[in-house]
Amino acid sequence: MRKFLKRLLFLDLIEGLVVTFRSQHPKHIYTEQYPAQSPKVAERYRGAPRLNINPENGETLCIACNLCALACPEALIVVGSERNEQTRRKELTTFTYDTSRCMFCGLCEDACPVDALELTQDFELATYTREGQIWDRQMLEEGPRPKQYKF
Repeated sequence: MRKFLKRLLFLDLIEGLVVTFRSQHPKHIYTEQYPAQSPKVAERYRGAPRLNINPENGETLCIACNLCALACPEALIVVGSERNEQTRRKELTTFTYDTSRCMFCGLCEDACPVDALELTQDFELATYTREGQIWDRQMLEEGPRPKQYKF
């Protein structure tokens, strides 16, 4: 009989609602107005990758050593280079980074001997296609350009 009354009066549902409404006090609610105000991210947040540029001559700092590609556990970085016959040094030709598979571990950043590759605090990486998640050298040097929403 007791089980029947519990079922008839929805006592389990009422107990659950009491727990829910107890934690819904207005002082516990926090809302971010996201497109209008960007949220604060942690200081050590690792987001969008960027290839750093030398401010003196405007060229990339990457020396095409391929250590970032070797350190990446997902094998999503591809570095292309050619050897310059006059200077006998490697020159970066292509650099691709697949952000769709990246877990943002930072191993590529740690492996870079000249701090050319950096994981920034940019978090707006959404695109409509998978091809948009594969960044080339130009995109890595410029950084992500999120769409600005107007109200």
